[in-house]
Amino acid sequence: MIDSLDLIFQRLINEISTQHYRFLYSQFNIDNRLTGIVGARGVGKTTLMLQYIKNNLLKDRKVFYFSADHIYFNSVSIYQFIENLFLTEGYNIFFIDEIHKYNNWNQELKNLYDGFPKIKIIFSGSSSLDLVKGTYDLSRRAKLYYLPGLSFREYLNFETNSHLQPIIFADLIKDARKFDTMIANIPKVKGYFQKYLRQGFYPFYAEDPLSYYEKILQIIDKTIYEDIANFYNLKTVNLHHFKKLLNFLASIPPGSSSVHNIGKNLSIDDKTVANYLINLKETGLVNLIYPGESGNAGLRRPEKIFLNNTNLQYALEGHVGAGVELGTVRELFFIQSTLNANLDVFHNKKGDYQIDQTIFEIGGKNKTRAQIKDVTSAFLVKDDILLARQKEIPLVYFGFLY
Repeated sequence: MIDSLDLIFQRLINEISTQHYRFLYSQFNIDNRLTGIVGARGVGKTTLMLQYIKNNLLKDRKVFYFSADHIYFNSVSIYQFIENLFLTEGYNIFFIDEIHKYNNWNQELKNLYDGFPKIKIIFSGSSSLDLVKGTYDLSRRAKLYYLPGLSFREYLNFETNSHLQPIIFADLIKDARKFDTMIANIPKVKGYFQKYLRQGFYPFYAEDPLSYYEKILQIIDKTIYEDIANFYNLKTVNLHHFKKLLNFLASIPPGSSSVHNIGKNLSIDDKTVANYLINLKETGLVNLIYPGESGNAGLRRPEKIFLNNTNLQYALEGHVGAGVELGTVRELFFIQSTLNANLDVFHNKKGDYQIDQTIFEIGGKNKTRAQIKDVTSAFLVKDDILLARQKEIPLVYFGFLY
């Protein structure tokens, strides 16, 4: 069976493309003895791992890649497998994909880390929660990297073979106009932006556009019926609530959905809805925006509840037959772009959102400053414009934050 796993490894390495790289690739290293890549399903974690192996580790031939959900590990533990390859073949670098699908992953990773100082383990998983919580607290041992879906900048680089660089958030706030020339020099940028909003967040968008939304719906099903079910030990009879919850969110504007409103419509108590929303957030299916007021954050409920990204919104809206709400898509693009750039985003009553001490009001090109005219540090974020003005930033610029 080891030979079979090795053949799978070699086949994957031979077939992996190195034409395009995610932004995380340039930051990624395996200096730590335990390294994790976490993120939602479908964002490219496996590709990044295989690209790193192909470009950096094949000369030594002391590296081995395998997926933890292979049938072989129903009868042989990952601990035994790695111990055997280390002691008999001298392998000392192991890449383990889909680690969260293996029942005893946390204890065995800890035991390998503690018992084999010369071994390096790099693992991936679909939920950051799976990898940093639990009895054995791997967060103190592991260096964790978070991989979100494609930014608009990455999408443009993939589509146009460009090398557009990220915009630093502080520079964008200081003077957005200095990026006007860069944006103006991108051919058909408005057209690319509209395509990205619909089909561009997940790297597999280029494989088959006709089946793209079908693949997204499959990601939803696998996340609910495999990841959430297994980690949270939920009974199958309760899992349909997650799909109903997502479909409900796709059919209403984010500002009109509250924990109580969702519970009332789905006939679930508020506490259960709140827990389900946390589950969905931690597995990459929703974003929760909390109020920016001071107080115990643990006691606050989300002010706005979004699906995780605009592609997910379009996929589910098509699935439930709902119309596309332009305002929702605008706000969701702003939210996914800023959150995925590791910025802390809160709802603010004076505008729409607050990042640090700055307020942002989201709207179309005719949006006025009436709501934020008395706020010192505030910007209009406008769709359908490409040139920044004083206190006005084009929405598309936020797609360059990572």
